[in-house]
Amino acid sequence: MTFHWLLTGAALIVAAVAWAKARRLARRLERLAESYWELRYEHGQLQARVNRLDPEDAQRSSAPVPDPRAGTVAFVPLSSLKR
Repeated sequence: MTFHWLLTGAALIVAAVAWAKARRLARRLERLAESYWELRYEHGQLQARVNRLDPEDAQRSSAPVPDPRAGTVAFVPLSSLKR
């Protein structure tokens, strides 16, 4: 009977450690995702500033113009959707 209680206690300890690690990883993933979207936003802002400074150069170096029938894709930061 004592063996069963020791095994149960060990299982509870392992479960608690796994739960704590999962919470830490979830927080880290959330920070990484937030950083990713902030960097994408900043990249877009910098690209817009460069385009304003030298629009001719921006047109030469940009990718080919997409098909107008394909529609447009707009960047929406996730932080604005959470509010």
